[in-house]
Amino acid sequence: MPHPEPHFTGWLGLDKSAAEGNMVWRQLPNPKTWTESDIDIEITHCGICGSDIHTLRSGWGPTPYPVCVGHEIVGKAVRVGKDVKKGIKVGDRVGVGAQNSSCLKPDCEDCTSGLENHCRHSVNTFADKYPDGSESYGGYADYHRCPSHFVFKIPDAIRSEDAAPMLCGGITVYSPLKENGCGPGKKVGIIGIGGLGHFGILFAKALGADRVVGISRRGNKKDDVLAMGADAYIATEEDKNWHKSHARTLDLIICTVSSPKMPLSRYLSLLRTKGTFIQVGAPEDKLPEMSAFHFISKGVKIGGSMIGSPREIEEMLGLAAEKGIRAWTQRYPLREANKAVVDFERGVPRYRIVLVNEGNVEKQEREGR
Repeated sequence: MPHPEPHFTGWLGLDKSAAEGNMVWRQLPNPKTWTESDIDIEITHCGICGSDIHTLRSGWGPTPYPVCVGHEIVGKAVRVGKDVKKGIKVGDRVGVGAQNSSCLKPDCEDCTSGLENHCRHSVNTFADKYPDGSESYGGYADYHRCPSHFVFKIPDAIRSEDAAPMLCGGITVYSPLKENGCGPGKKVGIIGIGGLGHFGILFAKALGADRVVGISRRGNKKDDVLAMGADAYIATEEDKNWHKSHARTLDLIICTVSSPKMPLSRYLSLLRTKGTFIQVGAPEDKLPEMSAFHFISKGVKIGGSMIGSPREIEEMLGLAAEKGIRAWTQRYPLREANKAVVDFERGVPRYRIVLVNEGNVEKQEREGR
């Protein structure tokens, strides 16, 4: 029997105050039109990402309210279109990250080269529109509908609460680590030990880097970072000479910080000649000013990275399953989503919040018996 049309309900932000814990539970207007290449997901887990907060408060520009955020989605496939060719079937545990769609046209340079995340016709998982005018809504909800190209089967070895935050937070650091040669022989620094940064430590070690250094303002996260597998820790506000004592010690730096006040020129001093600095944190205003001599004198490369391609997400999930990687998370019931976004903004989580849709979890457990 075909699965009935889902009743799309979720937490909606109606204006900028949503980021202060003022989302409302309502039916989602004009959800994506069903096609036979789509998959409907009954959501059990959804991670909270910094992008959710930026969007709820219109921090990166005007948000098209009403918006239902959340792009770290895991749940059960309850409807699979007849044109889906990924081997996903009804009942499978699947996930969706920050991207819902791209053009996938044969004349698209990005899509044909496996860089769908850079396609100029991509559709974000929330706060975006499909070509037919229907809306994309995220995972603070009961159900999610997504084109199958951007739906991933979750390996049995990974718990749902670990898989969910990997689908944006994890891939955001895994992709630049892998693309910039993280592995044996490399010394890697991760700036900012939060939801993204803790994944940076975990994946840099899993990829086999010779030395992994966590870098944060204060020393209060040192024990955690070393427990994650890091070899060293730098507290920039507690060691006044950190940029000198650790100068030219790293080959690659991934920066997850999104503050316009970060000491960018000092971060660059940590790189060895021909080192690489990759920015993944996205400030709401601008990056700090710096002199060209801070990077041209050593031939340092400065770049950026945004999420990852479907191929990289599948590769990351495979590595996480093989290495037994577990996210450091705190779980909140979906009904407490407003409290969770406020706590997230206050810096409560160590190091990622995952919303659990307890009603759907219980439903699936009953159906599984």
